[in-house]
Amino acid sequence: MKKTSFMMAAALVATMASCSKSGAPKADLKTDVDSLSYSIGLAQTQGLKPYLANAMGIDTTDMAEFIKGLNEGANAGDDKKKMAYFAGIQIGQQISQQMMKGINYELFGEDSTQTISLKNFMAGFISGVNGKSDIMTIEQAQEIATKKMESIKNEQIEKKYGAYKKENEKYMADIAKKAGVKALANGVYYEVITEGKGAIPADTSRVKVNYEGKLVDGTVFDKTDTIPATFPCNAVIPGWTEALTHMPVGSKWIVYIPQDQAYGARETQKIKPYSALTFTIELLDIVTEK
Repeated sequence: MKKTSFMMAAALVATMASCSKSGAPKADLKTDVDSLSYSIGLAQTQGLKPYLANAMGIDTTDMAEFIKGLNEGANAGDDKKKMAYFAGIQIGQQISQQMMKGINYELFGEDSTQTISLKNFMAGFISGVNGKSDIMTIEQAQEIATKKMESIKNEQIEKKYGAYKKENEKYMADIAKKAGVKALANGVYYEVITEGKGAIPADTSRVKVNYEGKLVDGTVFDKTDTIPATFPCNAVIPGWTEALTHMPVGSKWIVYIPQDQAYGARETQKIKPYSALTFTIELLDIVTEK
């Protein structure tokens, strides 16, 4: 930019400076560097207000407080104590606005009336930061957190899907009484449509199959089309592995799988938690690796 342009800009921003909002230092534009500094600062705010409002949840009526913190942070320089304080503020905000909300949603879903304890969360967090927890080690905390989160999530899911779980359990109980149905291990049942004469896969075998999967109400949630599926027997849900490792090549079976040998309390695509699954499986071949 030419010098004459800087001088014109200086006249313009000098006028603007007298109308600056509360909290902003008064601009003093005596040199080209002064004008450059102001113009860079101003240019850097493009899109800032929408970002503060949308990404950080800052209310535009609280901009004076934002500017107060902005001035403190920018003028802290390399003061280590202030840097530590501001880092604490930043991470504390992340805990409040991101971590707590994320954990609560994972545990309780849309139920905003339930929450983990911020007081106890912070007690644990600060103990960890100080390295002075006398209640449990970090390794123990990770193990306990994993187990208790899984337990609480399952309780919440069972509240929501309890009736559906009973419906699927009844379906499996009725299947067990059905004529022509045979039992495998772990509550898996099957019905022979065609009995093959080929080899029986091991759990590590790679197989080629055609299949169709249904929910207890008859809804088809997955199937092969013109191209068969190929995968290792031990790379699928347990109920599939159980069936395939008893099924001679050339067989076509209807396999009935209880929820605990399928996806359990997990929800996946069209499959609700606690879904018993029915598959028509045609075992075409054991694939030999070349």
